[in-house]
Amino acid sequence: MLTTLFLQQQRKYHYWLAALGLALLASILLSLQLGAVGVGVEALWQPVSPLEKQVFWQLRLPRTLLAVLVGASLALCGAVLQVLLHNPLAEPGLIGISSGASLAAVLTLSLSVSLGITLPYWSLSLAAFMGALLVTLLLLALSRRRLGSGALLLFGVAVGILANAILTWLLYLADDASLRSFLFWMMGSLGHGQPLSFAWWLPAIATLFWLLRQGRSLDLLALGDHQAQLLGLNVQRLQPQLVLAVCLLTAFSVAMAGPIGFVGLVVPHLLRLLVGGKQRFLLPASMLAGALVLTLADVVARTLLSAGEVPIGAVTATLGAPVFIWLLVRRYAGA
Repeated sequence: MLTTLFLQQQRKYHYWLAALGLALLASILLSLQLGAVGVGVEALWQPVSPLEKQVFWQLRLPRTLLAVLVGASLALCGAVLQVLLHNPLAEPGLIGISSGASLAAVLTLSLSVSLGITLPYWSLSLAAFMGALLVTLLLLALSRRRLGSGALLLFGVAVGILANAILTWLLYLADDASLRSFLFWMMGSLGHGQPLSFAWWLPAIATLFWLLRQGRSLDLLALGDHQAQLLGLNVQRLQPQLVLAVCLLTAFSVAMAGPIGFVGLVVPHLLRLLVGGKQRFLLPASMLAGALVLTLADVVARTLLSAGEVPIGAVTATLGAPVFIWLLVRRYAGA
């Protein structure tokens, strides 16, 4: 009987993963097909004009793949953090990494305006990554002091509040032109990292695959730090590794696309209701669903207005907030 139930549950997980994979593939094809220039996936096998070739291979395809990678990274980080911090509301932006990256990018923009210099296209992404890396090193040092997940969460929140306070002062003191640039960065756009080399993606891809292999360890960690240690898990070694991996993926995501909210919060939370809490299946499901959500959000951001592009952070917040409210009502209305 137990074997039959186990096989049925396994089959359910595999169905969900297959459905999410097919939906992601369809969203990628849709993203490649839609845009201001009338060229789509036929550019893969048919001869097209030089302009259409440039649009497809240098703009649309890299942007679509970047949406897949950033969405997968944010959702996977959210799933890991919710276990690591024992908090179902944990997400990458909560522990201060996104705020640190945004602050570094805005400071770089402010410095360039005050000095009257034009920065290279990759400078903001590099500045955002360095800002996130500084917060990462701080959180990693704190995690090595064995302060516990609750204290680590509080430190991350405090760092985020401090960074947001400095950002508020910079926005208040900025002129109109600078303010528009600041807000464009902070609302998120896949155009920030689109011109960058594929080599920037390789560390993030390697970190993604490493996190996917931590499902069994996270299943043990979900039982509590003490119980996980009794079952043979080296919590003191694993916790800093998980913090570093999550921070690096978040730093990459913010450097490539700016701060994008709700993907890391809503996607793992919703999937936990649908497929259960087994991390060995929740992690790949979160990765596929996060990539699906951000790819579709980017399609909306690019096609909603004919005159320009809607910030993708606004799209994810608009779609994610009602879903999150529904999750809260569903979970706590009967409490």
